[in-house]
Amino acid sequence: MVDGPPRDTIFRRRLHPADVVHDLWGSRALLKALAQREYRARYHQTALGMAWAVVTPVLLMGVFTVFVRRFADVDTDGISYPVFAYLGLLPWSCFSTSCSRGATILVLESSLVNKVRCPREVFPLATMTTAFVDMAISSVVLGGVMLVTRTAPTAEIVWVPVVLAVQVAFTIGFVLLLSITVVYFRDLGQALPLILQLGLFATPVAYAATTITDRSGAWYAAVNPLVGVIDSYRATVVGGAAPPWDLLGPSALGAAAYLLLGAFLFKRYEVGIADVA
Repeated sequence: MVDGPPRDTIFRRRLHPADVVHDLWGSRALLKALAQREYRARYHQTALGMAWAVVTPVLLMGVFTVFVRRFADVDTDGISYPVFAYLGLLPWSCFSTSCSRGATILVLESSLVNKVRCPREVFPLATMTTAFVDMAISSVVLGGVMLVTRTAPTAEIVWVPVVLAVQVAFTIGFVLLLSITVVYFRDLGQALPLILQLGLFATPVAYAATTITDRSGAWYAAVNPLVGVIDSYRATVVGGAAPPWDLLGPSALGAAAYLLLGAFLFKRYEVGIADVA
């Protein structure tokens, strides 16, 4: 029987969460530069430029308004359906864009990833940052939709930062999980567009979260935190109510779980990116 190498010569990587945060903070300038580069590349030589950030949610809002609203009995709790649909499309478009680009960024930019000495998570985080910039731009259009439909914001809009924090945590965790998985399992990158298309219908974007049964609603919100996020945006921005904690609570717990799992697995398998990507 052949003995293995001495135990004191085996490489063991131990990372403390404080060290990870410290390294990310030290790479903030690189993160900003990568985000700016990503944003310029996305709209380079396009006639509409940043206006493309609002084209997708606006067109989908129109399709949902014409077809879904006409042929399906959607309970909007008195909210104008265009506003109702657009409030669902804002976080979904942000999440979908983050996943689409962030999932494959380590593979597509492998030459740069292997040359620059930095925490590798700055690459998927940079793509996610540009998606949230697009969401901010699209939010301006929401004001126009509310003006046209004569829908006024409510005082409970002050809860939006809390809801946004849950959305950010979930997006970061899920994108980190996707990006490191695609490095080792390329088939996921090919299947991702189909998965996101199915996810659009599995998330209450065109319909209300109340269509999910009370018994499974909390579990579903934990598995898919966008359920509580979208319902909370609708309730706080135009619904005149505090966030529905029966959904946002499980969504927050689910988002925290995704964040911890995504960060752990990313750092665990980060050392193999140079060899595989």
